[in-house]
Amino acid sequence: MSDTVVSVENLSKAYLLGRQAKQDTFFGSVAAVVKSPLRNFRQLHRLNTFNLSEGGEENEDILWALRDVSFEVKQGEVLGIIGRNGAGKSTLLKILSQIAYPTHGRAKIHGRVSALLEVGTGFHPELTGRENVYLNGTILGMQKAEIDSKFDEIVDFSGVEKFLDTPVKRYSSGMKVRLAFSVAAHLEPEILIIDEVLAVGDAEFQKKCLGKMQDISTGEGRTVLFVSHNMRAVDDLCHRAILLDGGTVAANGDPSDIIKQYLQRNQTEIKTSFRSAPNENEEDRDAVLLTADLVNAQEECCDSIRFGEPFGIRLSWEHRKPLPSLSYAIRFSDHFGRLATACNTRNAFDTELDTAGRHDVVCWIDHSAFVPGTYSIRIAASIQPHTIVSGYSACMDLIVEEMAWKPQHMFTIKGEPSFATASRWIHTMGSNSMVASNDPTERTV
Repeated sequence: MSDTVVSVENLSKAYLLGRQAKQDTFFGSVAAVVKSPLRNFRQLHRLNTFNLSEGGEENEDILWALRDVSFEVKQGEVLGIIGRNGAGKSTLLKILSQIAYPTHGRAKIHGRVSALLEVGTGFHPELTGRENVYLNGTILGMQKAEIDSKFDEIVDFSGVEKFLDTPVKRYSSGMKVRLAFSVAAHLEPEILIIDEVLAVGDAEFQKKCLGKMQDISTGEGRTVLFVSHNMRAVDDLCHRAILLDGGTVAANGDPSDIIKQYLQRNQTEIKTSFRSAPNENEEDRDAVLLTADLVNAQEECCDSIRFGEPFGIRLSWEHRKPLPSLSYAIRFSDHFGRLATACNTRNAFDTELDTAGRHDVVCWIDHSAFVPGTYSIRIAASIQPHTIVSGYSACMDLIVEEMAWKPQHMFTIKGEPSFATASRWIHTMGSNSMVASNDPTERTV
């Protein structure tokens, strides 16, 4: 017996867009009434011949929400579905939940399905929370004794026990999501379908939901289909991901790879350098970052570096007054916004950065251990211990390319590493130049 529980084959869904004619004059309204039988007949004919076999693909009145989507999901697998708004994610889940029917293709589902697609889906607003728990269980085909055995777990997980006998129409959106997810997760469906509704809940409850979904898939062997714009949650939770773009499957595979493709498709222009633009905010800064450039080992400006190659970040600052105990810092973040590494001038220079005037520094990283990808760079000047004088978030990007050879000890950490990297700093002011280093094994960044 195959362990495939969801099989989607060439699934397509088309919608016929309606147009409402506007009549601005009395005679126009009279003419519309006279013509309405003919117009209604034509619209009815279009609906009856909505097989899209002859010229339907080019019809501007037809919207293809899905086009030839095919994939399979194994038992116990967590599948992440990502894509921009309007890519077809919700339409796909509605078809799998049997709320909508496809125009072409088919979807085979083996097992009991519980879906959480929208806030309040499956709840009767006039019924209480308690009554809705039993209503949902009955719809899933469960006996009252089965629901009774799970009832306390559902209530405890949702955290809405004080409002259990209150009509659901009095619940906030967050309370509805809490109870809805708790019901969907605890009533033992073989397949759990979750749309982006978890974004309504608070951070603590979202963390509980993600943990519960992981338990469902690994410990209980049930299948989860998870749609989210939270790329970090998709990467941590899902075994596999598919990318929908324009109603078609653009990519299918490892979550980290699919997320990278998604972000590359939607990312703004890559900035490999920074130039200060005079504005009102700059006038209030005591230290202004004039320029920032990525340089290679030959001290030439470049757009990217290769894995393992040394590189530098060249900065030019303007201090408008003396700033005692000043230091510069550079933070590198990955495409999830997680800190990858950081380096600063703290303890590297004693008093050289305290004076007013122009200061040119280069931060050299001699042994780059960045995993290939794109990193966002934040640059700041601060007075010890933690007072930021001037900060520039996401002011430029670092692009790390693959090497022809694969390093033996190359790895990726999915957690939140917070570590410092060895760096050399060269400070130039006028004709004076000084070199200092920061070794993370000797001091903390």
